[in-house]
Amino acid sequence: MNTLTQRSNKLRATQGLGAAMIAFGGWIVLYIAFGIINPQILTMGNLMNLLRSMAKYLLVGIGQSVILITGNIDLSIGSVVATSAMISATMMSKGIAAPLAVLTALVCCLLFGLINGILVGKFKLPPFIATLGTMFCARGTAYMVNGNRNTDAIASGIGKEAGEAFQNFFYYGKTLGIYNAFWIAFLIFLVVFFLMSKTKTGRHIYAIGSNVDAAKLSGVNVFATVTKSYLISAFCAFVVGLILCAQASMGNMEAGTSYEMYGVAAGVIGGVSPLGGTGLLLGTFAGAGVWQTLENGLGIIGAPVGLQRIVIGVIVVAAVLVDVVVRQGIGAKKAKA
Repeated sequence: MNTLTQRSNKLRATQGLGAAMIAFGGWIVLYIAFGIINPQILTMGNLMNLLRSMAKYLLVGIGQSVILITGNIDLSIGSVVATSAMISATMMSKGIAAPLAVLTALVCCLLFGLINGILVGKFKLPPFIATLGTMFCARGTAYMVNGNRNTDAIASGIGKEAGEAFQNFFYYGKTLGIYNAFWIAFLIFLVVFFLMSKTKTGRHIYAIGSNVDAAKLSGVNVFATVTKSYLISAFCAFVVGLILCAQASMGNMEAGTSYEMYGVAAGVIGGVSPLGGTGLLLGTFAGAGVWQTLENGLGIIGAPVGLQRIVIGVIVVAAVLVDVVVRQGIGAKKAKA
């Protein structure tokens, strides 16, 4: 990759860092503001629950952010979440051991990621159309797995002890006083953050989002890189499916509904540009925190669900608007130069 591309990536990373810091600052201010309104929000118990609930938004945010940075989108995330939850829960409710059920769900979810990568990266289908198709296919799979009905309790098949072990590992259990669901999401965040910031694959992902033609000329394998990004997204959705399965102790065909949009929200609130090439997963972490704090705080103070959605929608639009304005300003300065 030439020096010009490297400098461009560094500039975009710096821009992403500023947006991430703003998101973190907003998260802290938001949390304190809700705490002033209702001190219950500031209790340690509520904070732990907030972090646990934030895990699923962080994971779909990671998956969607990686895709957005390439300049694409993944509408299938929520449906892949449902596929993961239904396959794993169905198999466990029928007496199949948890490790095999989880492995089967993983393979199926990664298959959807691979298909997305092939459609977008190789056949150049518009990502909106390609992932819209796989969204319906994945949701249909979730429906068909257990004969168009939700599953029985997983403990009814693998037994109470094994069922509780699965639930504790993915949701109810704690390590160092913090729920495992958060630790799982945080570990995946660290791995993907390292991949995006310190590896060639990460540099290629940013390069494609910045200028796909320049990336090709620099020797980037666009098909392989795009496919990797969709596989990361599918893996994150798979883990969210397990978390939801553990939380409910069963599989729900409607699990993950709208999670693809939650992922977009977490990313753009944290400074990931939906136009591609800009943003840091550090910002996505903060964006997921802002999203969950809004949901948690507005719920505790008794705000209607409709108002919660309106507030979050306004914030998402504002974040994207800021990104567009900043990009136009940078573009104007370059044109004058």
